[in-house]
Amino acid sequence: MDIATIIGIVGCAGAVVYGIVSGDQGFAALGNFWDFPSFLIVIVGCLMCMMTMSENIGDFVAKLKSFLLTTKVSESSEGDVIHKIIDLANVARKEGLLQLEEAAEGIDDEFLKKGIMLIVDGTDQELVSSILETELNCIEQRHNKVCNFWDALAAMGPAWGMIGTLIGLINMLKLLDDPSSIGPNMAVALITTLYGSLIANWLSIPIATKLRAKNQKEIMNKEVICEGILSIQAGENPRVIEEKLKSFLAPAVRNEVLGGEGDSKQGGDA
Repeated sequence: MDIATIIGIVGCAGAVVYGIVSGDQGFAALGNFWDFPSFLIVIVGCLMCMMTMSENIGDFVAKLKSFLLTTKVSESSEGDVIHKIIDLANVARKEGLLQLEEAAEGIDDEFLKKGIMLIVDGTDQELVSSILETELNCIEQRHNKVCNFWDALAAMGPAWGMIGTLIGLINMLKLLDDPSSIGPNMAVALITTLYGSLIANWLSIPIATKLRAKNQKEIMNKEVICEGILSIQAGENPRVIEEKLKSFLAPAVRNEVLGGEGDSKQGGDA
């Protein structure tokens, strides 16, 4: 589990709660920040609006569940992917491309496995490149739809908060002849703005940003795989493949990730 996401969400909530209870009223002040009609307007309004924008209810639920992706740690890093590709390049160089089929049986990454099977089947290099790039583009498009969902929810939060505020202000203005009602109605009007701001800045924007970061990492991993697969199919030296794939890594981590690899050098000398 990615503990940073949990700490961030809980920490933000803790900061808001502390700000509320640090006054003279203490924890009793928390009651001032709960209003069911405001909750109904903002939370339900946002969700129903997002459901309307979704393709169907299943699509809407799936996008909401994407929040769980922010709590998951990526199973493989760029370095792990490069190590696997170099191992496969050594197998191909020493034993031939057909032996990659047996080596691919232990690979969990379906994208890498698919690429290996394509070259084992003797698929033309341009067609392999086209197939992998098409799948890569489709993956990125699906990820962008999920990120756009959270971006839209971030925009909806303050908008529906303003709608609730306007409703509260209208009710307040209708009762201006009763001074005792002005304060409570104004408080209710402002609570809706608070709820909308929390939806945007506490949840939606951080989730969208985290999902985009995960998308960028996954896409880069798959770009490394594409480059590695095509290099193996072209019969390039494993040492050359390693140097080529290292260019995907930041200079500061290249030696840390791949500096101790001797297999590629052995393969390169074969």
